[in-house]
Parts: sequence; C-alpha cells; structure tokens
Amino acid sequence: MPAPASNAIWYVYGIVPSEMPATTLPVGLDDTGVALERHESIAALVSVLEGKQYAPAALETNSGDVEWLSPRAVAHDRVLTWASDHGAVVPLPMFSLFSGREAVRSMLSERSAQLTSTLASVAKGREYALRVYRIDAELLGAVTSLSPRLSEMAKTAEAASPGQRYLLERKLEGEKKSEVRSLSQRIVDEIMVELTTHALRVVRSPIPRAADAEAATRGTMVLNAAFLVAPHQFEALQRTLTSLVARHGPHGFRFDFTGPWPPYHFVNEPLTTNDSK
Repeated sequence: MPAPASNAIWYVYGIVPSEMPATTLPVGLDDTGVALERHESIAALVSVLEGKQYAPAALETNSGDVEWLSPRAVAHDRVLTWASDHGAVVPLPMFSLFSGREAVRSMLSERSAQLTSTLASVAKGREYALRVYRIDAELLGAVTSLSPRLSEMAKTAEAASPGQRYLLERKLEGEKKSEVRSLSQRIVDEIMVELTTHALRVVRSPIPRAADAEAATRGTMVLNAAFLVAPHQFEALQRTLTSLVARHGPHGFRFDFTGPWPPYHFVNEPLTTNDSK
C-alpha cells in the first residue's frame, strides 16, 4: 500500500485470518486498493482514504445522499463478499474508521482474543437469508380448509336453515381475517422449526417496514431470518426448504432465499469506533 497522505483515514471493512491470500484483493471504496494489516493470527482488511470527505461532519451530511452512499455500500459489500468466498470474515459496519496504521494495530491487539474466537465460529458455515411473504388474498381463499375451527363453522353453516346460514356465513367471513394472522404465525413457526435443524445458528430479525408498492407486489413479510449453515448441512436445508415451498406456496406464501452472504448476522459488532474524531 502506498504511503498515506497526512490527512488520510484508514477504513476497515472486516477482520480475516492473517493467512488470507492477498494477491486477488478486490477494489475498495473510492476505487482504492485493499490491503491486509496483519497482527499475529488475524488481519484487518483496510483501505487508505482521503480524510476530508470522511470527517464526522462530512459523513453526517453525505450519508443521507443515496447517490454518494450507494457506490460505497456496494464497494464495502464487495470486499466482504470476496473475503467470505475465501474464508472466514468478521464484517464491520460501514465507516469503521481509524486515524492510521497504529490505531488499527492497537485495535487488533486489544481485541485479538475476541476476534479470533468469532472467526473460528463463523468459519464453520456460510450465512443464508430467508424472507417469507404472505399474500392475504390467496390465504383467505384457503384459510377455511386449513383451519379445523373454520372448517367446522362452514359445515355448520351448510347444514343450517337459510336464515341461520346467512348469519353463520357472515360470522365465518369475519373470523377469516383473524384466523389468517394466527394461521400465518403457526406456519412461520413451523418453517423455523424445520429449517433450524439444518443450521448451526439462526437469527430472526425484525420485519422491516415496506413501502406500499412493495407490499402490494410481494405481500406482507412474515419472516425475516438468517441461517449459519455448515457445508454438509446445505443439501438437507435445501430439501427441507423445497418441501416447505411446495406445502405452503399454494396457500399464499412466497419464499425469498438468498446467499451465501458474509456472516453479517452472526458476529458481534466490536468495532463501531471512529477514532479519527
């Protein structure tokens, strides 16, 4: 790495084993090179950036600008994806900034035991993400057949006199919406139980708030989860997921399974420090 300018800032993407190959490192933020700053058995993936635009005040302003932020987010993920494809990595949040080489080395030294342990943990598998969406119109059409309680109500309505049937059918329609929610939760729990048996670790994240247009297109998100999966578990997880899609897809559930990703959900965030302030 060339000698940094006096106003340079050191950007750390993540932590990897020190033996990580450095010959094919990708390009980082602002089209800068990426290098390994090694300390014993661990190393930081770093770029040296021009410090002015990454000063706290500039970051506060620029981080709200999608055109400025987007290419940097892509570059950050590109470096971490490369690292994940080549071995274990502890991803750091965007804009983990340090004042120079000595600050990075000090961090590696102080947190060596924790980072080494985390690397060993995430080295056992790869991260995969699953989001499940519910199409209410489709599930409403199937909910009576899926719910023993509503099935019984429907049978009672069919056998009733015309006047009673009308009232019972009105009640049945009212019960469908609440039953959709409880049935949806039961199916989500079933999905998690079956897939968790094929994962080393699982994290369920909050459901992000979707724009109206996305909700109309994809449905209501009911599950947002990440799975750390060992190589020998992956085929079994795929088979189980295929079975779940076949079972619940016809009733209004859509599955979005992606990966592998860097293990964003399975590491602590030990480095949120911006010591350049």
